[in-house]
Amino acid sequence: MTTQARGLLVLVRHGQSEDNAQDLFSGLRDPALTPRGVEEARVAGRELRRLGFSFTHAFTSMLTRAGQTMELILDELGQSDLPVRRHAALNERDYGGLAGLNKSQARERFGAERVRIWRKSYDAVPEGGESLAMTAARVWPFYEREIAPVVRAGGCALLVGHGNALRSMLMRLDGIDAATIEDVNIGTAQALVYTLAEDGRRLVKTDLLAGDLAEPSSRA
Repeated sequence: MTTQARGLLVLVRHGQSEDNAQDLFSGLRDPALTPRGVEEARVAGRELRRLGFSFTHAFTSMLTRAGQTMELILDELGQSDLPVRRHAALNERDYGGLAGLNKSQARERFGAERVRIWRKSYDAVPEGGESLAMTAARVWPFYEREIAPVVRAGGCALLVGHGNALRSMLMRLDGIDAATIEDVNIGTAQALVYTLAEDGRRLVKTDLLAGDLAEPSSRA
């Protein structure tokens, strides 16, 4: 099967990181991929290759786990020479005081209800960190400024990112409201495919990739 439609965006969350493996809030911490995460990224790349994907543009964050995942996917696609645009606007949500803690440690330090609100609410801000709304306020303008024009011009863009940063994009791309986004999770190395609608402006999700390319994991 080939999917070389023009005007294409593929979103992929990074593979399992060392913090994911320990069930830690990661945020702007910079762990590397685990061996499982490396294999998840390679599996994602092989599946994209099997489906006939080839990209004209690549975007990722400044964080190691996303950069590693991008390199592995492009290697599997035979596109290791594709220039990658890296930018801090695509970094994961800053978890502030939660970063480096697991759930039990976070609840002990801040209280279970406060941690729940910080994790789930669209507007709640962890101490010294960002809300999902604040993450969206930097991710979406970057998308509109640098990624959307590529896709609307007929390019094929690959974006490897982070769970919360990608969730903030899905709110706009899929029309998800602030209450519903609380229950939306993206698994490690899961890929989501969008194609340009007939109006030449909107992107619509496709079913080219049915389900996850890897098992879901806990935190970005």
